[in-house]
Amino acid sequence: MSLRYLMMGVSALCLAACGSEQTPPPQTPTAQASPVPAATETASRTADYNPDRNAYFGDLHIHTRNSFDAFIFNVRVTPDDAYRYARGEALTHPAGFEIKLPGPPLDFVAVTDHAEYLGVLPAMADPDNPLSSREIASGLFSTDQDVILSAFQRVSGAVRSGKSDPEIEDEATSLSVWADTVATADRHYDPGTLTTFAAYEYTSTFEGGNLHRNVFFRGDAPSRPFSTLDSTNPEKLWDWLDAQRADGIEGLAVPHNSNVSNGEMFEAETFDGAPLTAAYAAQRMRNEPLAEITQVKGTSETHPSLSPNDEWAGFEQYEYLIGSDIRTKVSGGFIREAYGTGLEFEAREGFNPYRFGLIASTDTHVAGGSMIEQSHFSKVGIVDGSAEQRGSVPPGGAKSWEGVERDANAEIWFSRWSAAGLAGVWAEENTREAIYDAMRRKETFGTSGPRMRVRLFASTAFDERLLEDPEMVKKAYDQGVPMGGHISGAGEGAPLFLAMAMRDAASAPLQRLQMIKVWLDGPSGEAREQVYDIACSEGAKPDAQTHRCPDNGASVNLDDCSVSADTGAANLRVAWRDPAFAANERAVYYLRVLENPTCRWSTWDALRAGTEPHPDLPLTIQERAWSSPIWYDPAPTAQ
Repeated sequence: MSLRYLMMGVSALCLAACGSEQTPPPQTPTAQASPVPAATETASRTADYNPDRNAYFGDLHIHTRNSFDAFIFNVRVTPDDAYRYARGEALTHPAGFEIKLPGPPLDFVAVTDHAEYLGVLPAMADPDNPLSSREIASGLFSTDQDVILSAFQRVSGAVRSGKSDPEIEDEATSLSVWADTVATADRHYDPGTLTTFAAYEYTSTFEGGNLHRNVFFRGDAPSRPFSTLDSTNPEKLWDWLDAQRADGIEGLAVPHNSNVSNGEMFEAETFDGAPLTAAYAAQRMRNEPLAEITQVKGTSETHPSLSPNDEWAGFEQYEYLIGSDIRTKVSGGFIREAYGTGLEFEAREGFNPYRFGLIASTDTHVAGGSMIEQSHFSKVGIVDGSAEQRGSVPPGGAKSWEGVERDANAEIWFSRWSAAGLAGVWAEENTREAIYDAMRRKETFGTSGPRMRVRLFASTAFDERLLEDPEMVKKAYDQGVPMGGHISGAGEGAPLFLAMAMRDAASAPLQRLQMIKVWLDGPSGEAREQVYDIACSEGAKPDAQTHRCPDNGASVNLDDCSVSADTGAANLRVAWRDPAFAANERAVYYLRVLENPTCRWSTWDALRAGTEPHPDLPLTIQERAWSSPIWYDPAPTAQ
């Protein structure tokens, strides 16, 4: 059995997961919000300090050799290497070639190795370590791949079940590796240049569905992480985070890959099947103010079956349970639907468990993510490091796909994975406190890889001329709320949104800026959605009936992946009011910005190899970014 097919056999596991010095006024908290606990602040301002806030980009989902599902696939890079990569240094991929961050260094980063059996496999591989004498160690590092598979399935089963296996577990090793993980993050923290966080991944799986969370700490970190070996119930993770916060350790969790949660991530009941309550909603939003909208294993915004009138809903869909050929349940697994579910709860029960903001990251397992289509090198290690293994070129050196036997691993998994994504935040400076606090207040956005900047404000007090005011940002903070906030109606009429997007100069121009609206049809009706194009390239205007921009003529030359040089925008900005606004209807608004089309990574692979592109994969994509929402709450009804 080739090592490629090891991945197929590991269906039970491949958890590859897995201006002025005036500070803007705080937002009015929602019923579910909680203030950030007091913590020691940076003693002095960094050189980039800006009271109107800067956009910073980072990756908050990175695995190294200390994750069991990385080491087994020949990953040997360390947390130190992950930070070196973030600074722009080159690393060696497990397959032997050099990888380097596309573009400038990152502003912030977190290593999120799986807490379960943290660092145990590297210890078992060390002949000088007593763990190497355990029976399972000889299996994991056997030359017989069937033996490797059997041993690896045992590790995977222990993680998935949440029941510790004494043959695998070694608490002393994991605690030592966790302490080193925290110390390494502290050592690489360089305020104003690179912000690092102590972090890890909590790896819960329920009925085959992904319920993983990445956990981050604002400053001090606990002496041990809470893992699925403590409980597979994410609500117990929230209890633990609350307890840590009471002891002065501030942390938050970010769920990811809800697209493959089998409909469980945004369910309308608790983990144990009980009805949701106001206390549940408050605790969830206190501990999970964000969600990851895109990464290597697909995009979790929405699905064509949930949003049939959204022409862009099918972007980078990955539809199988992790390490499986079983399709995931769609409903309950996507972010836009969750926003609607939250509104329904709010109208019916008086609480909203899904008022979360958005980020994106990579989930790389080789210490650095590719992020950009042209340089995609996938995520796992030696099993997907070549174009043939990824399924983007025909196997066996063939130039055509006709009559070839396709690799099942590539067909189901690797070819469906994405070159994504990046987290964006608006913060006063590049420090732990400022970046974390931006995450806590949800002034965040996510991109599919390019460094597009997206910004959104709203208020019933804005004047449309504010968009051209030199002090627009300061006044927008003073008079309204940014993304992540909420506004309440009190007879002032439709709020005015100030929406802005700036292209990544190293990527394609922008094609359109869209407002996604989710609302309740009537005070207690069902959730509905609408996509509005609100700004178009070339100065065009959206059609008043269809709410769509005209085609800007952007094209891709599939012979060399060159794109139109004379279409698209460097910036899109608009002052917009909802033409269907109703003062008594709850609503959520978030931005989506689309670039002109470009070649997908699989098309780039085929072009370099001189072969036909895969016939079942998209030839092009439209890179995009998403803002965190702004919520509109109707004025309370008089009693």
